[in-house]
Amino acid sequence: MDPKIISIPDGKICDYVDQKFRNDTPEEYVRQTVEKRLVNEHKYLSSQIKIEFPLVLGTRRPRADIVIFDKDAENQTQEHIKIIIECKAESVDIRNANDGLEQLKSYMNICPNCEWGMWTNGRQKEVLKKYKNDRGEYDYMEYNDIPSADGNLEDIDHPKRSTLRNASDNNLLFVFKTCHNHIYANDGLQKQPAFFEFLKLIFCKIEDERNIGAPLEFYAESKERSNPDGQLTVRKRISKIFNRVKQAQGKIFDANDEIKLTPRSLAYVVSELQKYSLLNTGIDIKGKAYEEIVGANLRGDRGEFFTPRNIMKMTVEMINPKPNERVLDSSCGTGGFLVSAMTHVMETLQAKFEDEVGIPKDKWNSDFQKMYQDKIKDMAQNNYFGFDINPDLVKATKMNMVMNNDGSGNILQVNSLLPPHEWPEAFKQKLIEVLKIKKKIRNHSTIDFFDVIVTNPPFGSKIPIKDKNILEQYDLARLWKYDDKTSTWIKTERLQPSVPPEILFIERCIQFLKEGGRLGIVLPDSILGSPGLGYIREWLIQNTRIIASLDLHADTFQPRNGTQTSVLFLQKKTKEEIDAMEKTRQMRDYNIFMAMVEKIGHDKRGNTLYKRDKEGNEILVPDTDNISVLGSTADGDRTVSHEKKKKLEDDQTPLVPNIFKEWKVREGIAW
Repeated sequence: MDPKIISIPDGKICDYVDQKFRNDTPEEYVRQTVEKRLVNEHKYLSSQIKIEFPLVLGTRRPRADIVIFDKDAENQTQEHIKIIIECKAESVDIRNANDGLEQLKSYMNICPNCEWGMWTNGRQKEVLKKYKNDRGEYDYMEYNDIPSADGNLEDIDHPKRSTLRNASDNNLLFVFKTCHNHIYANDGLQKQPAFFEFLKLIFCKIEDERNIGAPLEFYAESKERSNPDGQLTVRKRISKIFNRVKQAQGKIFDANDEIKLTPRSLAYVVSELQKYSLLNTGIDIKGKAYEEIVGANLRGDRGEFFTPRNIMKMTVEMINPKPNERVLDSSCGTGGFLVSAMTHVMETLQAKFEDEVGIPKDKWNSDFQKMYQDKIKDMAQNNYFGFDINPDLVKATKMNMVMNNDGSGNILQVNSLLPPHEWPEAFKQKLIEVLKIKKKIRNHSTIDFFDVIVTNPPFGSKIPIKDKNILEQYDLARLWKYDDKTSTWIKTERLQPSVPPEILFIERCIQFLKEGGRLGIVLPDSILGSPGLGYIREWLIQNTRIIASLDLHADTFQPRNGTQTSVLFLQKKTKEEIDAMEKTRQMRDYNIFMAMVEKIGHDKRGNTLYKRDKEGNEILVPDTDNISVLGSTADGDRTVSHEKKKKLEDDQTPLVPNIFKEWKVREGIAW
């Protein structure tokens, strides 16, 4: 085995700070997330942080979960502790007599120089600053956050643009969950209304970040958060931002919309979000946090099972959208496919723009940043489209696109399976305007607008389409007969009584594509293998070139759905190609890329799976993204304390696009 790879015994995790093996428990998951935040966001050195630190409390010797010392502390003893952090499993409540906030206070009381404490279970969080009151007794003030390594308290209460942090790893997901659960628990709202109130504040945060040139207004000072007058001040400040949001996002919010949270909850959520830059945080981190919380609150009953991010990323990389191509997700859900496609194209645009200006992105001034953002905005508003029947998901997708460079304009609510003449007039008008369509949208043969479609349609026999008006648009809604003599399927004019939606979506997506356009679609395996559905495969061969078929692991959509699925990649034939095949009754042979994705990074319960050695132990490899540093030498060079290690997800999806790319070159496929 490579000496840089370390095996982890079963049931253990490797601590992020001190690299010791600890039991893999729910409480440990919370602690590891906090440790990553301390190092990567707060910039504490690993040498300042101690785990399971023994304290002396009378005759007891309890261990504090995490303690932090000053960088230049002469001795790392109980007397010199600066911050204590207690981490609990989600099931432990902050009011618990033994393991709640009082436990943290008792630890802080016996550490004379400990000024700060934090208690968290991943859902609830409380930060305390210790001080002596008029009676000379220890008292505690609630604070927004613990100070970072530089000790600057001003940025805790009122962050500046230059001090906004990019979230790392699962921390943004923790923050989103904490905020949503606070609203749900304290404001008497059901999960879905609570989510939409949270959404309003996300919009406000992004609007504030976009208002370059003006000081940040999305903040709540600690003293404001902890008293009623201050909470009302925060409400007034955020309401002004929301008024700007309503003007900019008139299609999402009504003019009379208001933030319905209590002032206390509003101030709490603002204080949790204010430290992060939602615009600059990595798209994968934002996407994971956002899509998970959307899925938990908006998952409907129409066969909606949101696609895992690794499957979306793999599909987009294989379909390879270009900057000038129009991209659609006809069942956009939370918008993950569209964000993945935009991200893929943005990498190309960024490289091109860096080339044009001769400066790497991290050195761009505000003018270059604005020029680049304008290019992205223009691309998003003209080339990216999402349709969904669920109005809540349409709103959620718009939010996802806004968080990822403002492509919210073309996310539209519609039942796209309806005959085009029955689509809402406003929907058709929007398409005509953005796509600059000259012909009328009359029927299914006049909607070939898009170059690329990536989608995961709702599927299932429990939600069949029975409306004759809808069915008669589709060849695949007809009854087909199998001809034993010619070994082919023959279409009849009779309609089936009902058809699962995913079958109709295949044909609708091909109708949406321009000639030569390409489709990546998630489908149940029955469509590709069931003998009785051979007519679908016959239709696909007639109308498309089948480029690739990826068989996904049975647990891909677990823990919510165990349907065996595949991703099918198709390219729409030209009219000339179809006519030539019908005339000659012959089709030239071609190869199809096929692969089985046997490892998708999680099990049927949704738990992450990691790579293991031959003995079955999880392995650790160097984490080149996060290297802990001890400090600086006299000439300013940073010296490495020790190299961080990380586990590798047992996921084959990142491998497939490169193999597919090599195969395309051999097959002469240009895109």
